[in-house]
Amino acid sequence: MASLPFPEITKETRVVGIARLATHGESLREGHDVEYFTLPVRSLLNRCTSARMPFTWTINPYRGCEFACKYCYARYTHEFMEMRDGVDFERKIYVKEHAADLLRQELRQVKIGESIAMGTATDPYQPSERRYEVTRAILEEFSRRHSYELGIVTKSNLVVRDIDLLQKVAEHNQLFVNLTITTLDCDLARILEPRAPRPDLRMETVRKLNEAGVNAGVICAPVLPGITDSSRDLEALVKATAAAGGKYIYANPLFLKPCSAAIFLPFLEKQFPHLAQSYRERFSKKAFLPQAYHKRISQLMAHLRQKHSIGGNRQRYGERLELTKRSEEQLALF
Repeated sequence: MASLPFPEITKETRVVGIARLATHGESLREGHDVEYFTLPVRSLLNRCTSARMPFTWTINPYRGCEFACKYCYARYTHEFMEMRDGVDFERKIYVKEHAADLLRQELRQVKIGESIAMGTATDPYQPSERRYEVTRAILEEFSRRHSYELGIVTKSNLVVRDIDLLQKVAEHNQLFVNLTITTLDCDLARILEPRAPRPDLRMETVRKLNEAGVNAGVICAPVLPGITDSSRDLEALVKATAAAGGKYIYANPLFLKPCSAAIFLPFLEKQFPHLAQSYRERFSKKAFLPQAYHKRISQLMAHLRQKHSIGGNRQRYGERLELTKRSEEQLALF
């Protein structure tokens, strides 16, 4: 099959870095508006260079994500490969080659006390994982290791496929699996996250993982003003997490970069026209909502966790993980 077309290279233009590697990718399959490409990479384990980052290392088995979440903050990362259309992020998926082999060589860099987060920019259990099993190969490598701290972020119930490996990883390492659930309303989730598994399936995954002895919790992210941020909706999510045996739940408000706004704001105009102008004003100059909004959501979630008896040390892990996902510096390093 033909490789992905890239902008014409002239004497005035020069493709370097990840963009150059992407031009050597081989097309694996076409159809259903999604294309898969191999991506030759030199490294799988990526170090966070910012001193304020709560994680030392990150892993993303894929570039791009098929779940097509309307609010996705990571769309701009395809621009590193000279792709300027935000929709390319969900339709052109890059499968990292030789991931487990690279990880095997690179884990020697990780020191005791340094933590690793997998899935900070793209979902490690998106549909492509069913065929290519890059995430499973990575877990197989971790199952042979001791004394690491690994966190996984996903919207997919496909993670239960790997319960056997997750149990092995958890025997000798600290492991947390974090299911991102923005709402329990299946109809709302379907328009916000068109290709992601239903929220009830994700919550059931939280239950199955914890019953299997794998620590699992919920990250409610992003919280969308006027759409998913009512006290009633957030309490329903906290209550369901408690019923599923979730170890923690953490919520984080919307983060909207310009490239993401280019997808999300037209979506609002169509689905929530009464909110569109408010969002345009809120995000006209900044990618983050005001601190007052963050504080209100944080205080509400703290109250709800206490009410439904969720909390403790695991909660701090959820907070650290979501902070990693929010960081622009982090997204640039995957």
